[in-house]
Amino acid sequence: MRAIELKHPLIEHKLSILRDKNTGTKKFRELIKELAMFLCYESLRDASLEDVTVETPMQKIETRCLNEDKYAFMPILRAGLGMVDGVLSVLPNAKIGHIGMYRDEETFEPVNYFFKAPKDLEHREVIIIDPMLATGGSAIDAISLLKEKGVKKIKFLCIIAAPEGIKKVEETFPDVQIYCAAIDDHLNESKYIVPGLGDAGDRIFGTK
Repeated sequence: MRAIELKHPLIEHKLSILRDKNTGTKKFRELIKELAMFLCYESLRDASLEDVTVETPMQKIETRCLNEDKYAFMPILRAGLGMVDGVLSVLPNAKIGHIGMYRDEETFEPVNYFFKAPKDLEHREVIIIDPMLATGGSAIDAISLLKEKGVKKIKFLCIIAAPEGIKKVEETFPDVQIYCAAIDDHLNESKYIVPGLGDAGDRIFGTK
C-alpha cells in the first residue's frame, strides 16, 4: 500500500498556518484537531456498513450504519493526544488506548514505556495516531505491539510524514495503510522533518 497524502486547498491552507513558528498554542491545537478529523474521514472510505432499520418522521426505511464499537484509536504519547478530539468527532464511540514512547536523543530510537489497550483489541480495526512520521521507528514499534496482540487491520494517521519514515513503515508492514496531510522533503541530521513544523508535542502542550 502506498501512503495516501490528502490533497485539498483547505488542508494546504491549514497546514500553512500550522507550520508557521508564530502560530500560538491555542491555534496550533485547534488545527491539529481539525486536520485529524479530515484524516479520519479519509481513512474510513473503506469502512464496512451494517444493515439497520430506521424510522424517519415519514416512515421506516432500510439503511446502513457503521458499527463504531469495532474501532479503536491508539495515540502515541504524548503528541498523539492532540489528535484524539479530532478523530473522536468522527467516531465518538470508538475506544481509546495509549502507547507511550519517547525518542532517545542520542540514538534517535523510540523507547517504549507504556501500553494500555481496550478489551478485545484483536477484534477491532485499530487506527494509530501521531502528528509526525519521521524515522518511522515509533510507528513500527507501535504496529509491532498491536500485531503481537493479534490485531489484523491497522492504519496509521499523521499530519506530516517524511519520505524516509514512509519507506521504512511500508517495507516493514506493507499491509498498514498510511494517511497523511503532507509528505515533506527529508529528515535533517537531528532526525527532524524538513520543512516540518518543529516538535509537535512541544507546540501542542506549550512546553517550549
